Amino acid sequence: MPSARVPFPAARESRLSVSTAPTAATSTPSTSPSAGPLAGIRVVELGGIGPGPFAGMLLADQGAEVIRVDRPAEAGTASKHPILHRGRRSVALDLKDPAGVEAVLAVVDSADALIEGFRPGVAERLGLGPEACLARNPQLVYGRMTGWGRDGPLAQAPGHDINYIAVAGALGALGAADENPPVPLNLIGDMGGGGMLLALGITTALVSAARTGKGQVVDAAMTDGTAVQLSLIHGLLAVDRWEDARGVNLFDGGAPFYRTYRTSDGGFMAVGSVEPQFYAVLRDVLGLGDDPLFAEQHNRAAWPAMGERFAEIFAGRTREEWTKVFDGTQSCVTPVYGLTEAATHPHNVARGTYYTDNGLLQPAPAPRFQGTPAATPSPAPMVGAHTREVLEEAGLDVSAIDALAPKG
Repeated sequence: MPSARVPFPAARESRLSVSTAPTAATSTPSTSPSAGPLAGIRVVELGGIGPGPFAGMLLADQGAEVIRVDRPAEAGTASKHPILHRGRRSVALDLKDPAGVEAVLAVVDSADALIEGFRPGVAERLGLGPEACLARNPQLVYGRMTGWGRDGPLAQAPGHDINYIAVAGALGALGAADENPPVPLNLIGDMGGGGMLLALGITTALVSAARTGKGQVVDAAMTDGTAVQLSLIHGLLAVDRWEDARGVNLFDGGAPFYRTYRTSDGGFMAVGSVEPQFYAVLRDVLGLGDDPLFAEQHNRAAWPAMGERFAEIFAGRTREEWTKVFDGTQSCVTPVYGLTEAATHPHNVARGTYYTDNGLLQPAPAPRFQGTPAATPSPAPMVGAHTREVLEEAGLDVSAIDALAPKG
C-alpha cells in the first residue's frame, strides 16, 4: 500500500497553524531532511535536461520531496548533473513500456505536482499527459516546460536558450553595437525564463489547488518567460527612456558609469554608479571631480569620451589594487570574479552563498526563509537508486517491481 502522506491542503493548514514565536533574523540550513517551506509536497519529475531539472532543484531545495524518473539504461550510474539533480530520489523506468508508464502513474497518484519537459505531444503519446494524470489525481499541478510554448508556428521546432531569447527580443538587446550579441550562459531563457518561472508557476498553482481542491496545467514557455523579464526595458522604451538599439542605453553598456573596465592585470571592475550620489563618489575616487567632461552624468553626447577616459584610468592598476581603492566607498564598484573565485569573496563566505559537498562546489539554496529554513540538499543520487522503495510506497507488489528492473 502507498505510504501515508499528508495531502497539500492539510499540509498547508498545519504549516499555517505552527507557533509564531519570534525567530532569529537570519536563517541557517536545517538538518532535518523534511525541513523547508515546501516540506510535505511531493513532486514527480520526468527526467529531462536544463530548465526542467532546475525547476525540480529549486523545489527540492525548499523541502519538496522530488522523485525523478530516469532512463533505465542509465541505472546504477552517477548523475550527469550532480548539482541540478541534488535533493532528489531517483527511479529508473522505461516510459516506452506500458508497465513503466503504469508505475509512474501509480507514483503520480500521491503527488502534488509533476514536471514534464518533452516536446508538445510526447507526454500524451506516452500516456503521461495531463488528461491521463489529472483523471487519476484531480488535485495534481501539471507543470509543462517548453522552449516555444505548446502552440504557435514554432511549437514543434527544435531550439535552445540562444534561439528562444533571440526570438523573444532579449539577445538582440545585449552587447555593444559593433559586436555580435554575447551568449549569456543560458541564464535568461533556460534558467530564468524557463526553470525559475516554472517553479514559480507550480508553487502558485499549488496554492490554488489548496484553496479550490483542483489541479491544473502550468504552461511555462521560455520565450514567454524571457519576454516577461524584459518588462522593465519595454517600460523604459514606452516612455522614451530607451532606444531600440544596442550599446547606447543605461543598462546595456552604453552608459560609461554602468559597464565593465579592464585592469592592468587583465582583470575587470564592474562599475554601477547609476545614482547621482554614487556617480559623484566614482568621480572623486578617480580624481575626476573637477573635470568638466564628467560634470553632466546623463549627457549622452559625452558618454563615448567619458568611457574612454574611465578605461584609461582603470587600465592603470590591477584588479586587486582597484578593489582596495573602492572598498568601503559608496560607489557601486566591485571586482569581477570567475565562477570558482566567487566562492572565496568574504561576503559570499560570510553568507554561505556557496558550499562544498563531497568536494563539489555549488550554490546554496535561495531564497532563504526565516521561519522555515530548508535543509542542506542531499547529493544527487545514483540513477535508479530509489526505484524499489518508491514503487513499494506507491503500492506495487514485489513481482511487479522485479519485472520493471532494468534488463541486461
